[in-house]
Parts: sequence; structure tokens; C-alpha cells
Amino acid sequence: MEERLKVFVSAYACEPGLGSEIGVGWHWVIEMSKYFELWVLTRESNRHRIEPWIEEHPEYKGIHFLYYDLPRWARFWKKGLRGVRLYYNLWQLLTDRIVERTMKKENIKVFHHLTYGNALWRVSSFGQRQCFIWGPIGGLETIPKEFSKHYTLKWRTVEAIRRLVASASRWNLGMRKKVRNADLILCKTRSTLQKIDFFHHNLKILFTDVAPDSKKCYNFAVNTAQSVNYISVGRLDAWRGFDLAIEAFAKVHAEKPLTRLTILGEGSDRKRLEKLIAEKGLNESVSLVGGVEMDEYWRLMAETDVVVNASLKEGGVTVAFDAMSMGKPIVCVDSGGYTRYFNDDFAVVVGMAGRDEVIEGLENGMMMLADPEVRRIYGMKSIEAAKHLSWEQHGLEIRDVITECYENWIEKKV
Repeated sequence: MEERLKVFVSAYACEPGLGSEIGVGWHWVIEMSKYFELWVLTRESNRHRIEPWIEEHPEYKGIHFLYYDLPRWARFWKKGLRGVRLYYNLWQLLTDRIVERTMKKENIKVFHHLTYGNALWRVSSFGQRQCFIWGPIGGLETIPKEFSKHYTLKWRTVEAIRRLVASASRWNLGMRKKVRNADLILCKTRSTLQKIDFFHHNLKILFTDVAPDSKKCYNFAVNTAQSVNYISVGRLDAWRGFDLAIEAFAKVHAEKPLTRLTILGEGSDRKRLEKLIAEKGLNESVSLVGGVEMDEYWRLMAETDVVVNASLKEGGVTVAFDAMSMGKPIVCVDSGGYTRYFNDDFAVVVGMAGRDEVIEGLENGMMMLADPEVRRIYGMKSIEAAKHLSWEQHGLEIRDVITECYENWIEKKV
């Protein structure tokens, strides 16, 4: 039996059965394990889901999981996403010795920093000195002032700081070091790719972190009633564009009163959205459901007719690909990343333009997909596209880029 390439994966967020970043980390690990021998470093808090899943799926017992969390007394201040940036960077600092010890002991030459994919956050110092694969990364995308001026003071301040940090990233010493050390940089968006261009780094490619789940593909039935159910999912952060979806829906609802919009997620922008819903007279037609468990998420997705993702940068990607695999047509804003997989055969991709133009584009897409026959055609083509873009197919792409990177690294060493 041919010996498989050993790869050490730093996957802070990695857990089965969940969505978003933590689900992405899990899918990557599962697909990579089909082609490489993996050592996966993740949080201790993920163990309680990972180990029972592995017991139920013994074909994946060959994955070597390593767990670490800061002592309880050193993380009392972290709750959910509160304090995640500080905790994550401390975690990377304190796990560097685990990376070094394991890679030396097992003679592992490839280090893949997988999650979180933020270009400005810390990466293992030892890992960077190996064959270093970084990403997919993002975190350098910004929201134009034309959009952020409608946000609350908190979110206007957040976006102003992000614009400043992104523009200054070329002088960020930590980022310069990571770019210099990386043997391959996987970029989520064109914006990130362009910012990496400043460093004249040739080993970078556009590479999404998500794919459709072929196991969710199924034969669907199209709702032929006059009522149309739209859904939008994600954390209620201002940049995710829920206000744009609400404003577009208000125009659709004025012409088609039987339409409804359901918004799933919690976050600090909720009060602003509630106020907007009230101002538009949509309290009976727009539901802010809050956060839900995955079973409820899948139920609501199955019952919806159209998925709306108005995120202005790489957000709601998992939901977008779930929509594809479930045969749900989607209306989304071109983020410069995952949207390159969507075309007008089965989706409406609204170009990133002025705020009014984006709202109009969302409105037109939602109105067009109110027609059940259009939804039926889009849904069938969506499922077909999902089969060709599945996690299994993405796994082959991941295998190829890692293998090629390692072979190039070896050539340089000779």
C-alpha cells in the first residue's frame, strides 16, 4: 500500500453536524482524509461531537485528532463569539508547541492552516517554516460608505476601522511574514487576491471554502400557490445586508401581498432591522425567527421557495450552497468569491453597485422567482449544478492543490 502524504491541519473550528465556519472545517478534514494521513488540531470543546461521530463512522478512525483549550480560569471571559479574536490568537500562540512537537515526532512536512481563514489573525510560527498552505483566507473585504452610512453608530465605527485596517494591511508585519512564508495561499475572494498582489506573491489562487452537500440533494416539489416564502439566513451583522433584503422585499410585497420573508439568526443588528420592518409596515409579513437548531434550519429551508443572500462580502456561503443542493433558487449579491459558481441558469447574482441599484436587483430577482414555473426550472438546474460542485468533487480539487504545492516545495529543497 502506497504511503500517503502526511499533513498537519490547524482547524480551530471543526465539528460535525453544524454549519458556517465550524462545518466548513469539518468537511475539509473529511475530504482531505480520503487522500492524506491527517493530524488535526482543534479545540477541546469540539471533542464531545467529534469522537462519537468517529465511533459511528469507523472508516475515518485513521484521522489523528489533537485537542487543546486554554485552562478554564484563562477563558472565563469568552462566551460564544464574544472575545473570539483574542481567544483565537492566544490559542494559536499556545498551541505552537503542539504543532512543533507533533510534526517533528511524526515527520510531517506539510502544515495547512485551515480555520479561521482571516488573513490578519495569527498562524503557528513553526507551521509557517514548513511546507505552509494558508487558507482559504479572507478578512480584507470592506463595505462601501454608501452602504455603511445606513448602519448604527456601532457598525459604522466597525466598518470604518475595517477599512482602515484593510488599507494598512500591506504594512502589517504579521501578514507580511505569513505571505512571505506561505508556499500556497488560497484566497476566498477576488478582493483578497488583489490585496495579496501587493506583496508580489505568485503562489496564490482563488479557492472557495464551501461546496454543496450532495447528500442533501433530493427530488423537490414546487409550491404552485400564490403565496411565496423567501428566507434569509445568517448572523445579524450589518454587513450581511438583511436591510437590503427587507427593502427589496417591501417592494415585492406591495405587488404580491401573499409573500413572506423569514430571517434566521441572532446578532447586534436586530433592533435596527426590527425598526426597518416596522417602518415598512411589514410586521405581519417578515419574521425575525432568531437562532435555530440545525434540524429546524433544514425544515425551514425545505419549506421555503427562494433563498435571499444579500451579504455584501463573503457571508452566508454555506446557506447559498445548501440552497443549491436542495433545489432552492437563490438571489444573492456578487461577493467576488463563492458567487463565481452561480450563474443565471439557476440563480440571480446581483452586481455590486450602488445601494439603490443593489436593492433594485434583489427586488427584480425576487419578483422573477415568484413565478412557480421559473422556480421549477431554476430548481432542477440548481440540483444538477450541485452534483457537479459537490464536496466530493471539491475534495479532489483540494487534493490536487496540496499535492502540487508539496511537490513544488520538495523541488525547491533539492
